[in-house]
Amino acid sequence: MADGALIENRTFDEIAVGDTASLTRTLSEEDIQLFALVSGDVDPAHLDADYAATDIFRRVIAHGMWGGGLISAVLGTELPGPGAIYLSQSLRFARPVGIGDTITASVTVSEKRAERHVVLLDCRCVNQEGEEVISGQAEVEAPIEKVRRPRAALPEVRLARHDGYRRLIELTSHGEPMPTAVAHPCSAAALSAALEAAEAGLMAPLLIGPETRIRKAAEEAGRDISGFAIVPADHSHDAAAKAVALVRSGEAKLLMKGSLHTDELMSAVVPSATGLRTERRISHAYVMEVPGHPTPLIITDAAINIAPDLEEKADIIRNAIDLAHVIGIERPRVAILSAVETVNPAMPSTLDAAGLCKMADRGQITGGVLDGPLALDNAISEAAAREKGIDSPVAGKAEILVVPNLEAGNMLAKQLTFLGGADAAGIVLGARVPIILTSRADSLRTRLASCAVAVLLARAATKAAPGLPEKASA
Repeated sequence: MADGALIENRTFDEIAVGDTASLTRTLSEEDIQLFALVSGDVDPAHLDADYAATDIFRRVIAHGMWGGGLISAVLGTELPGPGAIYLSQSLRFARPVGIGDTITASVTVSEKRAERHVVLLDCRCVNQEGEEVISGQAEVEAPIEKVRRPRAALPEVRLARHDGYRRLIELTSHGEPMPTAVAHPCSAAALSAALEAAEAGLMAPLLIGPETRIRKAAEEAGRDISGFAIVPADHSHDAAAKAVALVRSGEAKLLMKGSLHTDELMSAVVPSATGLRTERRISHAYVMEVPGHPTPLIITDAAINIAPDLEEKADIIRNAIDLAHVIGIERPRVAILSAVETVNPAMPSTLDAAGLCKMADRGQITGGVLDGPLALDNAISEAAAREKGIDSPVAGKAEILVVPNLEAGNMLAKQLTFLGGADAAGIVLGARVPIILTSRADSLRTRLASCAVAVLLARAATKAAPGLPEKASA
């Protein structure tokens, strides 16, 4: 090609026997996932990394992606190029192709037939060792009109990865299912969330609510609940109260929200005499998996505390640090967010950030590294932090994002979810037991991740892990 920015074909008259063209690509795991997405081939043997070394796996990928795909790309963009019509192809697979292999696909003209302007091409793929992995022949109808136009720019495609959630669920694979009081699971979505967690071995649900409504929800969801205990309750408020009572009595180790409002559930949780309060402020946190971000982000508080003061923010941070420890972050970096990265007396959130950092300096908040105020870009982007000259162990590498108020946290989490494709596993912290909050819009992976986080927290509390809130007396 005369110009790398242009794509140009070779007409039948321009093609000569012996002409050749090639391209080289390296097979990655993302290539396999993209192929599965486009083709609909979701056979676990093709997608599960545990199968990646098998010949069956490698030969399927060689045939589906490289044997057809790479050779087709050469024929469609190089020789003959645009306007060519694929008539037939026969391929033989000599060696397996696996992740990390670099494949060079080449085509060479072996014969021309004037009738219908048919061209036969020998096809060959070799790996990085020069070993032939694919050979065969293609038959195409070559173009008779010249095409020369700008090469189309392909869109950037990113696959959302959720390895962090998978790791969380794997951490709970050992141990008995956790008895869980599920308050008012009277919709198909709410009931399914609890049953999915039971099927994953995470918990043993106690279904609390009007029995007829629970059974109707099971029917709508196509679920069999014959093996699960139902605790009758008159309505959603009664279900919340009875769920909390089961936790207080020790019959349940977790509390899970069903199809009732969060406010209804929390109204049964917060009373000092009958609820689940501890000396620690109750707060909410999202464990978010954001596509393209290397680590999970903990965002707090987006659901419980509307406008927390300094001392309440201190407890919110303590709860988030405890959560980070349980999911495997030994010394989490905590960014206290504001709109700016300097203290401004006209912006109370910057004053709170400065006060919280001083509290950490004096040992009033432990277990993590705090910095603030930080704007969101400076908290999560090292490039943005460098651009503004911010020298901090937290800036650009934050794992916990502490928002100024509920509105900011809720908007940030939903922006990441609906515009950034993130998953958000919700959990309520600081009570006697973890409280699982799931949404009808949550994916199965997110629901299981929320339950897995709760199970890990409950197990850590059982082992009297340092830093977890002490139980308050009744």
